[in-house]
Amino acid sequence: MNRSSVKELLESDKFLQEIHVKGWVRTFRSNRFIALNDGSTIHNIQCVVDFENTEENLLKRITTGAAVSIQGTLVESAGKGQKVEVQVDTISILGDADPDEVSKTILQPKRHTLEKLREQAHLRIRTNTFSAIMRVRSALSFAVHQYFQNNGFYYVNTPIITGSDAEGAGEMFRVTNFKANEAPLDEAGEVDYTKDFFGKETNLTVSGQLEAETYAMGLGKVYTFGPTFRAENSNTTRHLAEFWMIEPEVAFNDLDANMDLSEDFIKSVLQYVLDNCKDDLQFLEQRLVQEDKSKPQAERSEMRLLEKLHFVVDNNFKRVSYTEAIDILRNSKPNKKKKFKYPVDAWGVDLQSEHERYLVEKHFKCPVILFDYPANIKAFYMRLNEDGKTVRAMDVLFPGIGEMVGGSQREERLDVLQEKMAALGIAEEELWWYLDTRKFGTAVHSGFGLGFERLVLFTTGMSNIRDVIPFPRTPQNAAF
Repeated sequence: MNRSSVKELLESDKFLQEIHVKGWVRTFRSNRFIALNDGSTIHNIQCVVDFENTEENLLKRITTGAAVSIQGTLVESAGKGQKVEVQVDTISILGDADPDEVSKTILQPKRHTLEKLREQAHLRIRTNTFSAIMRVRSALSFAVHQYFQNNGFYYVNTPIITGSDAEGAGEMFRVTNFKANEAPLDEAGEVDYTKDFFGKETNLTVSGQLEAETYAMGLGKVYTFGPTFRAENSNTTRHLAEFWMIEPEVAFNDLDANMDLSEDFIKSVLQYVLDNCKDDLQFLEQRLVQEDKSKPQAERSEMRLLEKLHFVVDNNFKRVSYTEAIDILRNSKPNKKKKFKYPVDAWGVDLQSEHERYLVEKHFKCPVILFDYPANIKAFYMRLNEDGKTVRAMDVLFPGIGEMVGGSQREERLDVLQEKMAALGIAEEELWWYLDTRKFGTAVHSGFGLGFERLVLFTTGMSNIRDVIPFPRTPQNAAF
């Protein structure tokens, strides 16, 4: 008999059919009622055991966490809150779960703190919260690929090991084949990387953008979706050392087309999740409501989860220049009354999350795209405007989170790019291949980067980025 998933059975209306289902026991009540879950849905299916005709030793092995195989009949449920249930004919234990051992873990059916769940990241997927998060993450991942594939983009796998620093941040993980304390030195007493595996200093990538740009200049429309790494010693709820980035690059797109793309893309992937993850989103919304009840009023979410998602999907994104945004912030009540942690007093400051959220949630009351930022707070590859002081950069701002997307029209002029690299001390010989693309048929092109975990964070309503990736990598933590 073919095995059915719990999701399929709960959605079925074919009563009295013989079924086969496997899963893990969430609870077992009165020696009779098994709440079974197999990960296919947030919901459990009730399986009713004829305990009077079941061996006592077998009943004792039906414990929370045990893996079981059940054959029986799907029937209409007489209980409230469920349409169907399974009348069990035969049950076999696939994997025992010792109740004494279960009691020491997060598998025991009670509320656990998120910190406790992180300590047992290998088991937390068996909880409702994390199974819901990871199903939403999976759906978002599919929606990302679906959007780009349906819109003529080609998927490019850029290097994870690289000799370039796309951001110029210098916060990179070094990759070496040298043994600790045995690295050869050159005449100046520096590590001689010419003798290392790759013959030069290499690191884990912080971005696939520069490589993706080169492919856009041949394939037209490309995107990357892969792991990136930052060696920031930052123990916050917003930072990971290993995370996933989505980076489209499009030849012949200017900044306006780039803004169009980012808005259409975001709305599309969020709409996909709204259409396909209703049960999980409703569960996560209720989780957020319960969590808010324990917080002071000022810290509670202003919008419910589904309302927040529709806020993005259903509203046009307001496009505002950085200069206009600074004027709005400088004259805002929070700034004048010194309510901002970081006061806005002059053009040229880098905006903080509190400023971005004010623009979205209080002033415009819709998602916002800021553009034309000061050149000195943005990366070298962004196209310099005619005023000589701003670049064709853009940030997409969301409620509750601030910046979601960062992108720009890329600097396609070889001489300007060389001047900017020289001013920042970026050696041309390190990026000779990148400069080459400006020598052979250069053209206007644009792209953006979106941290996937930040998108999952927004979509699920979670508050800590460590809770939206299976095994978070953070300072002093590489467990599992």
